[in-house]
Formats: sequence, C-alpha cells, structure tokens
Amino acid sequence: MHSIVARAWGALSEGLKFGERRAGLKFFLEWAMGLKSSDNWCMTIPFSKMHGTGNDFVVIDETQRSYGLSEKDYRFIADRHFGVGADQILTVRLSADPEIDFEYHIHNADGSEVEHCGNGARCFLRFVREQGLSQKSPLRVKIKKGVIELVDTEDGQVSVKMGVPVFEPSLIPMDVNHTQEVASSANGFKTWQVTLPGLETVQFASLSMGNPHAVILVSDAEAAAVERLGPSIEHHPAFPNRVNVGFMQIRSRQDISLRVFERGSGETLACGTGACAAVVSGIRWGLLDAKVGVKTRGGSLMIEWAGEGHDVVLSGPAVTVFKGELDRP
Repeated sequence: MHSIVARAWGALSEGLKFGERRAGLKFFLEWAMGLKSSDNWCMTIPFSKMHGTGNDFVVIDETQRSYGLSEKDYRFIADRHFGVGADQILTVRLSADPEIDFEYHIHNADGSEVEHCGNGARCFLRFVREQGLSQKSPLRVKIKKGVIELVDTEDGQVSVKMGVPVFEPSLIPMDVNHTQEVASSANGFKTWQVTLPGLETVQFASLSMGNPHAVILVSDAEAAAVERLGPSIEHHPAFPNRVNVGFMQIRSRQDISLRVFERGSGETLACGTGACAAVVSGIRWGLLDAKVGVKTRGGSLMIEWAGEGHDVVLSGPAVTVFKGELDRP
C-alpha cells in the first residue's frame, strides 16, 4: 500500500510547480487516506494531548497525511473512558493559499465541527513550534470562520488576534423572532431575553466571536446554575446553530470571573472565545475597561479590546501534557 501511494504521488507531482505541489499534496493526501480507509486499513495516529487553562485538546498533525477522521472517530478520541479524552480535537493541515501558513479544523467532543476556539488557537501555535513545523511569527492561520494571527509573547504565553466581534443577530446567528429585546445601551448594545421550559426567563447579551455566544450577568459565578440553564439556552430555538453560554461575574472594571457551557462539550474549565465574548459584552454595557483579566476554573486569561471595528486580543498559556499514538481500526 505504501509503495502504491508513493508511486501515485510521484506521477501526480511530476512537472508541477512548487506552489501547485502544496495544493496538490493536500488534495492527494485526502484521496490516499480515502483509499486506505476503504480497505479498512488500520492506522496508528500520533497525537499531542494539550490544554489551555484546563480546556483540553487532542492535536493531530495532518500536514503530511490525512487520516480521514469521521464524526464517530472524533467522538471516540474525545471519550474520557474509551479514547484519549478531550473537550475538542484539532487537526493541523497545510493551506493551499500561499498567504496563509496553516489551517486547522476544530471538532467538539460530540463530533461536530465548530468555527473557532481561542484556547485551541494557543495550543495550535505551541504544537506547531514543538513539532518543528514553523518558527514564523506572527503566524497566519485559516479557521472555519476566517483567518487569525498568532504570536509568542515574551513571558512564554501565546497571544491571538481573535477577530472583530459581530453583533448583527442574523450573523451570530440569533433568530429575534424567538427572543425579546429588553434594553439597549446608549451605544446601541442590546440585552435580550428568552423564555425557557417552565416559563423561566433569562436575560443575556448575544454576539459572535466567529462562533455564537450568549453572555449572562450573575452575582456569583461559582453559584451560577450552569448545568441547569446551559443546555436549555444552548438548544433554544433562538439559536439555530446552538450557542455557547457564558456566566459572567464582574469583580472590578479590570477583573471578571467566568464559567462557560460550550455547545457540544458541556461546561469546560475555560473557553477562549467565551472569555472574549464576555469582556466585549461588559465593555459595551459600560461595566469594564479595555483590558480585563478573566478568571476561569482552569486558570487566568487576559483580554484586550479597543472597541468596535477592532480585533479582540486573547493572551494566555498553552501546555503540552503528553504525546502518544492511537490505533484507529
């Protein structure tokens, strides 16, 4: 099998220019792994287990070969009893665009693919460095919802330009026919309300950080009803693509505590896009300054936002826990 694939790539790549080879290799790898999977060929998949403030990931290098993983495979890998265990799985790939250094895909523990993940982005950069894939800085990376930029910081952490927040309901997306506007600040930032089963009402801010978020103000994050309210809001008809639900306690104008119930994963120890969404909401509510520390159950993050039209910048740690190999039948 290996010799057949090698000869096929040699024939395909002969005569291609360098830039064409980069794009051709990506296509060929996907074809080759489809051939192998159709033969039920057992694969050994190297991986790194990583975390960013306790939000944990299995990271897989697909720059040289595609493993053709299915939703079932992602669920198996993420399973904490029968697989490796993770909130999400990241697959690192080459980009066919010469202006983009890499691309990576993000799958939740339930196998669904999502648009963005701030903690995962930091782990991605650490993985690329440790695997010797690139030392370029800043690194431009394509994700499902656009392009982000990552840099190493002098204190050994990772800083990510997470993109510009989106507030237009149709782009979050949020269906306003299933919500009620209950307040609007002087700058036009709206607070919404939904009714949950049992006729309980919840007020929140809604925005997209490349993925949808609802942010709820609470007096005590530790006492918040995350497990009770999170699933009901995640699956509410107001959110056609489901939603990540943040529970934010404001401690000062520069400091918040946050818990997040992530769609497809449940509550995680930290959520990078959730931290960005919470701070942006607090700033637009007039409750927070432009630079805010975020305390999560897994550790601390720093969020900076200069206002509408500007990227949100997320900074925090990224740690490799161990490396291993996984046999996929």
